[in-house]
Amino acid sequence: MTLSRGLRLTLLTCTILALVVIYLPLGIVVLNSFNTSGSFAWPPTGLTLDWWDRAFSSPGARDALWVSLRVATLATVISLVLGTMAALALQRFRFFGRNFVSLLVILPIALPGIVTGIAFQNAFKTLLGIDLGFLTLVVAHATFCIVTVFNNVQARLRRLGSNLEEASMDLGAGTFTTFRRITFPMLRSALLAGGLLSFALSFDEIIVTTFTAGPREETLPLWILNNMFRAQQAPVVNVVAAALIVASIVPIWIAQRLAGTDESVAAAR
Repeated sequence: MTLSRGLRLTLLTCTILALVVIYLPLGIVVLNSFNTSGSFAWPPTGLTLDWWDRAFSSPGARDALWVSLRVATLATVISLVLGTMAALALQRFRFFGRNFVSLLVILPIALPGIVTGIAFQNAFKTLLGIDLGFLTLVVAHATFCIVTVFNNVQARLRRLGSNLEEASMDLGAGTFTTFRRITFPMLRSALLAGGLLSFALSFDEIIVTTFTAGPREETLPLWILNNMFRAQQAPVVNVVAAALIVASIVPIWIAQRLAGTDESVAAAR
């Protein structure tokens, strides 16, 4: 497809403007984490690492980080197991209502977060009589994290087909042997990409967390929200936000690289 010079310049200009709108505010957050002014005077009057020292020595930030890591890890493990099982069932078997079940699996991530949070809070406290805490937080996060694993695994299964699995069973391998030696190796990178995205999604979640976390559970996003309007804590919040920006790049970049590698392998086949 050949584009005219004017159209190429228009597309380039729109792309640059979009990137500026997205990343300029993030750049300001990173720069303010080094700003000597606690009120974020602009332009910065100087640069300092004092706010970073305070952030690393803040017990509240460290405790919130530990909670977020535990919740995200457990939610990711649960989503890997359940998301993979759901994708295998819906992709490898035909049964009545299959499309409807697929819709139900994907629906949690499409619903507004506040609706999901209210629904979980009512279910835990009213229907089940469970006090909000760490367990309810993990369950709520795992519910929408399953979707990322489900989508990655299902897309991989569609591209690969079932020929190798059928050949394995024809040669006498059982279901679990076929999964361990044929299916799982083919799904490994898709599972890793889905797991990384699930971890990042759980780690950054705040709306559902607000409704399902107990009074003693505070994740890092909740800590940021609770401290961002406190004058003495605002510089520390900027440091934590800047660190999260940098940390979020890693899983997204790895997942993107894995997806690119998978496309190349699929094209070669």
